[in-house]
Amino acid sequence: MAPVDPFSVEKEVFEKHREEWLRSHYGEYVAIRDGVVAEGFFCTYADAFKAGLCRFGVSRYFLVKQILTAEPKYFVP
Repeated sequence: MAPVDPFSVEKEVFEKHREEWLRSHYGEYVAIRDGVVAEGFFCTYADAFKAGLCRFGVSRYFLVKQILTAEPKYFVP
């Protein structure tokens, strides 16, 4: 059985709106849970995370993503 991605709905919402958000919110962060965006867009990850906590609570997971044209790649030696 393939592993279930707990963020599949949130990622789908992000991809659906990515082009629109790139034009108006490039580089900003967004928090998403079950297709709901938490209170808009934020300049820092911390602010988006705080908004997610306020909107969705500490006992529910949510996705925080930066709006960029491509996903960053990090290399750890």
